[in-house]
Amino acid sequence: MLGALPDIAGFCSRLRIRELVDAACPVRDVAELTHGQVIEVLVANRLTSPAPLVHVQDWARAWAVGEAFGVEPGLLNDDRIGRALNAIAPHLDQVAGSVGLAAIEAFGIDVTRLHWDMISISLHGGYDDAEPSYARPRFGHPKDRRPDLKQVQAGIAVSSDGAIPVFHRAYDGAAGEVGQVIGAMQGLQKLAGPQRMLMIGDSKLGPCPRCVDTLSTG
Repeated sequence: MLGALPDIAGFCSRLRIRELVDAACPVRDVAELTHGQVIEVLVANRLTSPAPLVHVQDWARAWAVGEAFGVEPGLLNDDRIGRALNAIAPHLDQVAGSVGLAAIEAFGIDVTRLHWDMISISLHGGYDDAEPSYARPRFGHPKDRRPDLKQVQAGIAVSSDGAIPVFHRAYDGAAGEVGQVIGAMQGLQKLAGPQRMLMIGDSKLGPCPRCVDTLSTG
């Protein structure tokens, strides 16, 4: 099956996904696949068959992955998928930021005006503590008014030009929204580059003297 694979491969090429992942996560010369090749195929898998992430090689055999991406389906076993995901995990912000910049350049997205907001995601069941570098489920002030449930929080910024998501962050469930503004602004400044930038938010955006200092340095 060919389906949307040629279009997805074309977009992946314009976004330089394979190139950027391989730059962040190189493999040995003897490797049959680079991490960038695996991640590129996973993008296609998620877009065409968003099922549990197992037996990707069976999906690749049923779809024209070899023809569209130049990857032998038999090489996409669960272990190889896992190694690629483990390799990219420590570099996720770098890769996501680089792909975001590639999208801005490739499609001429105007990022001088961005809209930022946060949302809470309530969790059911038991959750072990996450590793220190990841958002931890905690009790907080959920927007769905379920204080009996632990939550994590997520923030996302979209461009006013087409409401295209260009930046996101995950936060601990107990983190205060006001305290996350500075980090969001700094991350957005890196993405937008050295230019005037308008950031639109709700009451959690300010007033904040450190916000003024942050913007004045950009």
